Amino acid sequence: MGRGWLGRAWVVRALSLALLLVSTQLGSLISPAYACGCGAMVPSRATEVAVDRETSVVAWDGRTEEIVMRLTVRGDAPEAAWIMPVPHRADVELGDPSLFSELDALTAPVPTTRHYFWPRSGDWPFTGPGGIADGAGRPSAAAPPVEVVGRERLGPFDVARLAATDPKALRDWLDDNGFELPDRLATALKPYVDQKWEYVAIRLAPRDGNDPLHGDLDPLRLRFASERPVYPMRLSQLASTPQRLALYVLAAHRMEPRDAIGGAAPRVTYAGRIDPGRDGSAQDGTGQGGSARDGAEALSAMTGGKPVFVTAIEQWFPRPERIDGDHELRAAGADTPYRTLVYRNELLTVGGIPAWLLSVLGAALLVVIAVVWRRRARRRRKRPGTPPAPVTAAVTPTR
Repeated sequence: MGRGWLGRAWVVRALSLALLLVSTQLGSLISPAYACGCGAMVPSRATEVAVDRETSVVAWDGRTEEIVMRLTVRGDAPEAAWIMPVPHRADVELGDPSLFSELDALTAPVPTTRHYFWPRSGDWPFTGPGGIADGAGRPSAAAPPVEVVGRERLGPFDVARLAATDPKALRDWLDDNGFELPDRLATALKPYVDQKWEYVAIRLAPRDGNDPLHGDLDPLRLRFASERPVYPMRLSQLASTPQRLALYVLAAHRMEPRDAIGGAAPRVTYAGRIDPGRDGSAQDGTGQGGSARDGAEALSAMTGGKPVFVTAIEQWFPRPERIDGDHELRAAGADTPYRTLVYRNELLTVGGIPAWLLSVLGAALLVVIAVVWRRRARRRRKRPGTPPAPVTAAVTPTR
């Protein structure tokens, strides 16, 4: 009877654990997850969407800033709302995806071969896999709590440009227009409201009907007046998953973030001057570029066809809740060019033969020669010579 009771208790515990796991999974599906890139993204209820990567191009000429942003997302949400705060009224249009391809090619790491002498895993005589080393003014005080300053359809996007002085009113307006935003987001928007920033509210939807949002979304291009280059990041503190930022900054000089704003230290992966207008193609500052690319026209349109300094920055935010501000960009101390090198390790060979093997064989040959020479020398010393001639003494007779 005791064994039966223990068996039933074990079954009850197993079922309880299974129910707990199922309820946890269901809860994660029902609760809308923040997926914040530059701004904030919120899916419809009972669905999820997450931003895996955020890639943006920021161009600043001293008075006007342009941001072309592309999000890579995943989830089961057929649509989502995305809110982007901007310091001044913004013009919004679809961006050119080839711009990112062009910049990726320009700033790509340079493969460099490094040779090693002794064999490693994957080299003979060892086995196993080898390795590779590593726009206009702000709303006045008399403006209504929420002012719709523009609304248009851009491809798959429904874009509303708003000016708001009250975060609750902004939340209510978005909710009335199909953007369901949690209270936490209204609270997070308050610093922007206090600074009298405006917002771009966008309804994201896939091109193919009710398919979920997935992969690279169509890029959006925002243009607004700005006394200094800034990349809004504060709302990303609401993200429920780690965030990865890839940022291209186009300006007169090499640029850098003022601080890490709660993430890992920003890492520069490329810095150099380019001339999109030279020979109709992009030319990098080292003189190694020059071949025409599909995105050359997009980059030339972004820079006005003038030379510009490109700084590529990557940053990782393992704990988004620590993000405490926006990225303020400033000129670096010097326009020092930089390019990432990717090393490929190869076994050193001579005429297709591993150098280490030639060295070992050469050393073995020298040892053999030394041994043979010593043996011959010993034989010479032991070989018997010709006996000496007898000595005859002369005897003088005495008288």
